[in-house]
This record gives sequence, structure tokens and C-alpha cells, in this order.
Amino acid sequence: MVEYGNGVGQVAGKVAGSSGGGQSVDMGASVSRFLTDSVHTISTLPPAYLVVGAVILFLGLMFLRRAF
Repeated sequence: MVEYGNGVGQVAGKVAGSSGGGQSVDMGASVSRFLTDSVHTISTLPPAYLVVGAVILFLGLMFLRRAF
């Protein structure tokens, strides 16, 4: 049915070799959603948590510098 323009519509969203039940994973959307959720979580934190997080990050970087 490709000659009638139905080739893409019939196979879109199906996993090759699957007998049904499988979903295709859009890695770009997954990474984008992860980054968006992370930024949203950080932007909604109170200032005290942000300061504590910055101190922990700084101490972690100092520890890695001494370890390597």
C-alpha cells in the first residue's frame, strides 16, 4: 500500500520484529523531559536548599580533585 501513501501510517509506532505490545522509545524526548523536569525541580527549591546543594557540589569537586 506504499504506492497509495499508506506505508508510513501503517507502520508508525511499531517495533520491528515485535508481536505486539511493544512501544518505540523516543530517546530525544526522554532526554528532553529529564532535563525539563530537573530544571523545574531545581527552580522550585527554597534558597536554603540551593545553598546547601552548592556547598555539597563544591566539596564534591574538591574531593574529586584530591582523589585524582
